[in-house]
Amino acid sequence: MVDATHTSYPAADRSYYAILKKDIHHKAQEAGLISQKLAALDIILAELTSNLHKYATDGEILIGFGKDHKGEYLEVIAIDNGPGMADTAKMMQDGYSTGSTMGHGLGSIKRLSDKFDLFSIKGWGTIVLSRIYKNEQDAATVKPVPAIEIRPLVVAKTGEQVSGDATYYKTSGRYLKLLVADGLGHGREANLAVNEAVSSFKGCPYDSPVEILRFLHQDIRKTRGMVSTVAVFDLESKQVQIAGIGNISAKFMHLGGIVKNHISYNGIVGHNIPNTMNSQQVAFTDYSLLILCSDGIKSRWDVSKYQGIARCDSMMMAAAIYKDYSRGTDDTSVVIVKLK
Repeated sequence: MVDATHTSYPAADRSYYAILKKDIHHKAQEAGLISQKLAALDIILAELTSNLHKYATDGEILIGFGKDHKGEYLEVIAIDNGPGMADTAKMMQDGYSTGSTMGHGLGSIKRLSDKFDLFSIKGWGTIVLSRIYKNEQDAATVKPVPAIEIRPLVVAKTGEQVSGDATYYKTSGRYLKLLVADGLGHGREANLAVNEAVSSFKGCPYDSPVEILRFLHQDIRKTRGMVSTVAVFDLESKQVQIAGIGNISAKFMHLGGIVKNHISYNGIVGHNIPNTMNSQQVAFTDYSLLILCSDGIKSRWDVSKYQGIARCDSMMMAAAIYKDYSRGTDDTSVVIVKLK
């Protein structure tokens, strides 16, 4: 089944750290991480929570499981609203700390991680990413970077056991097809709607986003319905076709600051959709990112203040948008698609 990709742990209260670390360790163990990887994870969590306690405000840790061209991984994302760092390179030196900024322990976290990244703005806060691959060989092997990289961040509404938001993508011949869906409301019925949609999406034979949406519409009529956006990436022609129904926001972006908004149609997939719809087409070469957000993210999100974040792992952009714009009252999705 499809569900949240990440679990959120509030990290503002030191008394909760022991429970947090124990629960994350258990999840990692269940996912099949070997003892060496589990030991590294324990140290990483200890360093992150120590820094959050000393320097941060309203800290939060996201733990997620995913898969990319290197293999399966576990990732830890630490987010805070603390003082931030003016010179992240200097803060990476072992033992360096001004006494008022998160610096101690970052060097050891980097060494223990298969993938490490850091983004910080003075007065805004800091995001730290630590990714550990399940297979040691996968982490060390140099593999070709795919033409399209997708990093989803999906978090269930606080108090819910499952997420009504979901994302799924598949490769079919020359095409990579991406579905981002938000079941109406939240909880189990919303989760059921998006799971029915993903099941339908897996078997859908069409290559047009509009035809895919029509196909899903017929298959999920017995559910409460959803809003959804479908993007189809042609790996040969380097073109993207995109169409959406409902309030999934989507923006194509270029490093130079150029932004192209995608406008979805009104309606609810599974209940009522327009008779006439057209896909929007965009060339890979015109943009470097496609960002999609469910309505768990405030509608007027903007990434212009995150100077330099495009050089980081794509998940850092997702985490920054989540940090600043999550409503906290619904399931939340941020999907970053990097176009190479």
